[in-house]
Amino acid sequence: MTPARTGASLALAAMLCVQLGIAVSVGLAERVGADGAAWLRLVWAGLIVLVVLRPRRGSMSGRAFRTCVALGVVTAGITMLFMVAVSRLPMGTASALEFLGPLSVAVLRGRGTVARLLWPALAAVGVLLLTEPWHGGVDLVGVAAALGAAVCWAGYIVLTQRVGDEVAGVQGLAVSMPVAGLVATGVVLVLPGSQAMGSLTWEVVLLGAGLAVLLPVVPFALEMVALRRLTAAAFGTLMCLEPAIALVIGLVVLGQVPGPAAVVGLVLVVAAGLGAERSGARSAEPGGEGAPGGPVEPAGGVGDELAAAPR
Repeated sequence: MTPARTGASLALAAMLCVQLGIAVSVGLAERVGADGAAWLRLVWAGLIVLVVLRPRRGSMSGRAFRTCVALGVVTAGITMLFMVAVSRLPMGTASALEFLGPLSVAVLRGRGTVARLLWPALAAVGVLLLTEPWHGGVDLVGVAAALGAAVCWAGYIVLTQRVGDEVAGVQGLAVSMPVAGLVATGVVLVLPGSQAMGSLTWEVVLLGAGLAVLLPVVPFALEMVALRRLTAAAFGTLMCLEPAIALVIGLVVLGQVPGPAAVVGLVLVVAAGLGAERSGARSAEPGGEGAPGGPVEPAGGVGDELAAAPR
């Protein structure tokens, strides 16, 4: 199997875990609030990662450690903001809006006309059909939360690729996930009206632990490995499958029936995702950025990182 197909398969498995976890979390959010459901998953995820991975001092450079901390912050942002969005919007709509983050990465960092224009444009049309903004009546708080999650997701893609290149195995998660749990704890402690702490029971706590494995521990580990085999642009465009998967999961698990336009949008985003997968393998030259576990050379900024990578 080629690196592109392996990376795409890992990313697809991660997306399935994410959307199933979100669908199940909707019920949990009804008991402890959207912020409480996200907080429980992140805290348990941080604890699980600490026990399993047992982070070691000196296993990464100071620069890599700071990148992992930043990754933890945006991880908390994605989880908490998207949980608010999906509690107010249909899963397909919320996921499509959140996808604007990866789509932006694909547009800004793609190489060649197809990567930069065709696949993102096709995906963008699909996103519009999935959201149908011309109908109006959309919850503005939910939309704002989904767009905030989109910004965090764009940062997550860039930071995850850097962590995957600079830190051996999945040791980056040993720092980023506990940080995400700490950030989420801080949010629920200061957030006015949060019912997270006051609604805890042993049943809720244990449910949160099970959900943490499904989301975010397993999918985030899969995505970190996938980003070693795909360019950030290809990965970002491949994420256009997320709204389609969310649409199907919302239908099967939550009974959210899509309209004809949403179905057409699903077809378009799937086509864009397949196009990204076929042309998105990272360079695999020895010691280069694309080699699994290989070092990444310092770059001037986000826009320069791919330009500095081996072609």
